[in-house]
Amino acid sequence: MEDVLIYNYQRPSSLIKKDVSEELFLSQYSEIRKNTDAPCFFWGDVSQPFILARCLITLSNIVKSSFNLSPFQMTLLKDPIITVGNSRLRFEGFSHCAGVYARVDVLPDGLHGEFLENGTTNVDFNQSMITALGSIRPNEKIMLSVGEKEVGLYKEETKVIERKVPLPVKWIKGLSTVQIYLSESEKLHCFNKIQTQQLFRGIPKGSVKSDYYLIIRGNKPMFSPVKSVDAVCIGGLHRLRLLEPLLPYIDQLQVFPHADMQSTTWLLYMGNIRFSFSLSREAWRGFSGEGAVLDSLIDDISDEWIDALDKYAYANQFFNPSAFALNENINLKKTENLTGRLAAMGLLGYDLDDNGFFYRRLPFKINRIAGLNPRMKNAEKLIAEGKVEILNKIAARTEARVEGTDVHHTVIIDHDKERCTCEWFSKYQGERGPCKHVLAVKKIIYN
Repeated sequence: MEDVLIYNYQRPSSLIKKDVSEELFLSQYSEIRKNTDAPCFFWGDVSQPFILARCLITLSNIVKSSFNLSPFQMTLLKDPIITVGNSRLRFEGFSHCAGVYARVDVLPDGLHGEFLENGTTNVDFNQSMITALGSIRPNEKIMLSVGEKEVGLYKEETKVIERKVPLPVKWIKGLSTVQIYLSESEKLHCFNKIQTQQLFRGIPKGSVKSDYYLIIRGNKPMFSPVKSVDAVCIGGLHRLRLLEPLLPYIDQLQVFPHADMQSTTWLLYMGNIRFSFSLSREAWRGFSGEGAVLDSLIDDISDEWIDALDKYAYANQFFNPSAFALNENINLKKTENLTGRLAAMGLLGYDLDDNGFFYRRLPFKINRIAGLNPRMKNAEKLIAEGKVEILNKIAARTEARVEGTDVHHTVIIDHDKERCTCEWFSKYQGERGPCKHVLAVKKIIYN
């Protein structure tokens, strides 16, 4: 009979060792204090107001769209998130179903004004703001103000002020996943304006139920229902129509598929303004439920370290995890786990062009990590209640039994592959992140 190892696991924080470089990093950033006395983050004008207005109207239309929610559910979500930092403005939002993510980046050479402090706010663009944006003419001068509690648009005799509204929890969950997917995406295609317009004219009418594929025939990109080598898989292709109002103004379009095709990102370039547009794997799937951040939450990380990286990101406004690990002489795996925790709180966004994370100044709440990731919370509960049994562990292969509500589930971790007999894993095969049973086993064997 095989020996059964029963784990009731809790790792003492005193066993987490630090080397000299880690102590130096912690001491360097533990004293940083965030400026809380700056009610205004940015005041100035933009060099392409007409293009910015078109982008913000498109962003608002994305936020008002839904591909799987009822009208009642749609009334519960707002728009957009605005971040000031690193000499640029970023406007972000999700569709109501959280399956479409969009961001407008106004780059430094497109802004003329004062950056008084980095910060983030969340406002609701009402009809008065949409009307004001829609009336902006090419080359017309406008002024923008972004503050902690409001955003203002000023043009000629018109002034529109939008007040801060609560940030939906669903959006914070979506932000954590979409940034991880973006960091795992690589540029595959670059199209000029004519190629892009030809491509979009090939989108079938109505809602597209089956997968379509972006392929290249000769020099011509097209969408095809037939899969081929090196094709980019796109679920819910009809969602791309949300970009059509911007196509007359673009210089080029770049396409970034996720490594496992869990998302596709379409990056539109318009002078000193960029428009990022990410689609979830299928129209009914929202980024808020994908669980992409869960694997980075498995290793134990002290609150002291999470707080230190938060202050580092606040002070620098931008960082690349690999370069950060090298410069600070910190283990890359630890850096990735810390990055995942900040992303899980909605504090990090990802910039594909700059190949790194930017900082969103949202409330720093470590307990938000558990609250927004119930699968990890349930995994920790399974461990605390002694419901995880390691049956066999040889080299990189682990077999375990986890007690469920009515049955016991078998979990196998073999190198980078994992399996579980539960209904969640059978349905999604790991595409939407690990189930709570796999998480519980991995948390035990990796800590």
